This record gives sequence, structure tokens and C-alpha cells, in this order.
Amino acid sequence: MSGPEMIENRTFDEIVVGDSASVTRVLGERDIQLFALVSGDVNPAHLDAEFAAGDLFGRVIAHGLWGGGLISAVLGTELPGPGTIYLGQSLRFRRPVALGDTITATVIAKEKRLEHQVILFDCRCVNQKGEDVITGEAEVRAPTEKVRRPRTALPDVQIADHDGYRKLIERTADGEPVPAAIVHPCSPAAITATANAAEAGLIVPLLVGPQTRIQAAAAEAGKDISAFQVIDTPHSHAAAARAVELVRSGEARLLMKGSLHTDEMMGAVVPSATGLRTERRISHAYVMDVPGHPAPLIITDAAINIEPSLEDKADIIRNAIDLAHVIGIEAPKVAILSAVETVNPAIRSTLDAAALCKMADRGQITGGVLDGPLAFDNAISEAAAKEKGIVSPVAGRAEILVVPNLEAGNMLAKQLTFLGGADAAGVVLGARVPIILTSRADSLRTSLASCAVAVLLARAAPKAAPGPLVHPA
Repeated sequence: MSGPEMIENRTFDEIVVGDSASVTRVLGERDIQLFALVSGDVNPAHLDAEFAAGDLFGRVIAHGLWGGGLISAVLGTELPGPGTIYLGQSLRFRRPVALGDTITATVIAKEKRLEHQVILFDCRCVNQKGEDVITGEAEVRAPTEKVRRPRTALPDVQIADHDGYRKLIERTADGEPVPAAIVHPCSPAAITATANAAEAGLIVPLLVGPQTRIQAAAAEAGKDISAFQVIDTPHSHAAAARAVELVRSGEARLLMKGSLHTDEMMGAVVPSATGLRTERRISHAYVMDVPGHPAPLIITDAAINIEPSLEDKADIIRNAIDLAHVIGIEAPKVAILSAVETVNPAIRSTLDAAALCKMADRGQITGGVLDGPLAFDNAISEAAAKEKGIVSPVAGRAEILVVPNLEAGNMLAKQLTFLGGADAAGVVLGARVPIILTSRADSLRTSLASCAVAVLLARAAPKAAPGPLVHPA
């Protein structure tokens, strides 16, 4: 077994004029993002492809000092190497560096000064065509003692660019804002979430609740709500009932929870005679934006159905498939999760998974590709699926994760959020209109994404028309 890779310097006495060293790096999008994060330089010429297309060079280019950093890397790790003290650097930027360019940075010793062990280096960065992109000169104090150390292993860095949520919000840009009944928005957080969604052009708010408390919350939040219609009700229970009436009359096309408990609002939604039930079971779905994962993950149900039956799970899947279609996934891959990937009569979720897959085979669930039971690892990791010998169009590539019960779904979503740095945009499905369950812990990005998902659903033709009550509440 070989030992660790070593890094070794060259002392002042060892270096002769004409000595050189180089490093080569291919510029990727991640390099630009990391440099912007560290430096704070968010110039759109480096980060915004649309802006860059109309800029001088017509494409995204690297920060100039990214190439300068390569020169520093040569001096600090190769020549002279560890122990080098940077004294000065001049740079001339000859050409832009674009994504995919291969840049080689070279330093050549040109002059040695015995006093203080100073060495001057010519510096040059060239692209894959041999063209100069940077030229300059560096002045360093070279080390006088030999250093040989194990090369430090760099940490793994994940970049959460939340591109999935950005794309979701962009999908709403072409339509009109949707009238939304905001139920009991009597806290600064609820008012702020509402105002942000309105400012983003997603909704036209109808604020339903005690008027004096709504106005006080707006004042505390520093938000101007004078343009919003306020529908005065005496308390939160009345606000939920009135908001449902607004939906039933067609004045509102989605509901958004304010500062009341979810069960209180849903208590006004679920009654078959006065609520918003349809032929579908009502269910909840999170659209998760997980750092390092290439696409959004839909997790269902983590908030409404505690111990769903087989029939309930069929509707939960149908609702999730409709959601996937609306956010641009044409044939979503649906993984029905359990603790194991084989059918075990002692584990009910594996039996449900097998039955649900057979229902899909017989056309009782359409619009997606189902497989299960699958454990979480082999649902999202192709390597894990391969290790288990699972051959499936879903394993390792799942886009919808159907959990066995609310406890499993809630824990999974919160683990991804609080340990994995994921964002969780949530929406309630299967009612006459989408329902947004906001949380005080939601970031601006998450609350806007939740609104965007609901707006897309509200604009889409509903797959489940209002009809008779089929399942018990």
C-alpha cells in the first residue's frame, strides 16, 4: 500500500534561473461559483448566462483572478513550494477564460536576489490553443529550509444553487397572478410570506381574518398591505370557513395557511358538504431541493395521512404524479419505499408496494412508472441499486418517493432539511384547489417555491374534478 502523496519545496539555493513549474486546470461552472462565494464577486458576467450572452464576450467567463489563483498555486505548491512568502504580483489579462477552457499556469525563475532570498518569476497562463490569457511577474521570498509534508486533502464541498426552485418560479412567469385566500394572516411571518409572493407576481392576496390583527401584523412586519383586500372575520375558525367559501364561489383559486394550526384550517377543507373534497384522497407533497441531487424530489405524504391504507396510497401516488406533470416531469419514476427491497409478509408496506405496482400494471394508476418495495438508498442511488442487483427503471433514479406513513415521511423530509441542507416546498393536493401550508421556519426561497408550485397547479386543468365523497376523511 503506497503512502500519502507528499508535497516538497525547493529552497532558494536549489533554484536556478530558468527553472519552471506548471499546473493545469479545466474551468467548470463549480469553479466560478466557488470563487464567487469566497470572494463575494457576483458580477453577472460570471454567473448569469442570459446577461453574459449580451455582454462584451457573449458568454460566461471566469473571474480574472481565478487564473491568478492558479499562478499562486504553482508558487505555493510547486516552485518554490511550501514556505514561500508572496511579496508582489503583476498581471495582464490578455484573453477571457470561458467554461470548458483548459488553462495551464507556468512560472519561470528569471532573477535571484541573495538579499532576503528573493526570486522574480515570469508568470504565464495559456489556454488549450496555446494563447496567452494572463501574463505577469511575481516576486517571492523563497524558503531556505527543506520542507516535505503530506499533501493536505481538501474537503468535499457541495454547492446548493437551488436551481430547481429557480426553474419552478420561472415557470410561473408567463401567467397572471392567481387569487389566493390567505387564512388568518395575523403574524409578521404570514404577512411577509404573502407580500413576498404578491411582489413576485404569483398571487393576488385575499386576507381573511380579524382586520385589526392583520393590520397590526403588517405594521410589525413593515409591509404595506393597502393594495390587498381584507375580509374581516372574528377569529381563525371563522377565517378558515370563509376562505373555503371564497374558493367554492370561485373568488379564490388557492388557499394559503397563515398563523393558525394546520388541523384547524384542514377542518374547514375536508367536510364533504361544505369543504373542498373531490373524488381523490387529500394528501401532502414536499418538493425537495436537495444539494447535490440533480433534480427535485417529491416526498409524499409527510403531513396529512397518518397511516394510509392501500387505497389511500393509490390516491397519494395519483396526486403526486399530477404534481410531477405540472412541474415538468412527463413520466415520473415513483419509488414506493420500505425498509427493504423485497416483499415480506411481516412488513405491510412491502405488500402495499407490490399491490400498487400491480395496480399500475393494470392501468389503475397511470402517468408514471412505479416500482417497489425499494429502500431509500436503492431508490435514489444507482450504485446502491446495482450493489443489491436491482434491475429497474426506477431504482437509483426515483423522482417521487412514496413513504409508508406520515412518521416516515416527516422524518425523511426533516432529515434532508436539517442535516442535508435541503429546502422543502410543500403543497396539499387532491382538494378543489391547491393548499399551501406555510411554516415560520420557511426561508423566502422556500415560501416562494411553495407558492410557485401551487400557482402552477391552479393554472393546470385539474385531473380530479369535484365529485362525490369516495373515501372517509
